[in-house]
Amino acid sequence: MTKSMDQYMLAAYEEALLGRSEGGIPIGAVIVRNGEIVGRGHNRRVQQGNPILHGEMDALSNSGRHPASFYKECTLYTTLAPCIMCSGAILLYKIPEVVVGEDVNYPGETAFLCSRGVKVTIQNNEEIIAMMKTYIEENPSVWNEDISEES
Repeated sequence: MTKSMDQYMLAAYEEALLGRSEGGIPIGAVIVRNGEIVGRGHNRRVQQGNPILHGEMDALSNSGRHPASFYKECTLYTTLAPCIMCSGAILLYKIPEVVVGEDVNYPGETAFLCSRGVKVTIQNNEEIIAMMKTYIEENPSVWNEDISEES
């Protein structure tokens, strides 16, 4: 594992690797509140046959039910720039900060998040970029399905 990742991005990366080992798309996410990981997840759309089970959505689901004030104190770490669906969830729960492992293979909706006042930090970690690039090259139809593109 690379030393260039902080503990939270490393946890998101480990979730991505877990998803890949399960036969899914390697995208992971964790939600951090007051220095503690309160939710973790990975893209399980393939494994569960669920079209909305992206990594960020899985991490939100796994963080449990909380009052609105809870999420206003959280940072979401995700290995890949969030899509519009996940960005909508970030905005809905008023998560103020998102740290993105990479936006090279998929630019996501980081500009949209920024335009709505979310602090977005893009790390463009080489190891995460390489992992996604390899996955997309080896699984183009699954990847296109995930981002709702035609093969």
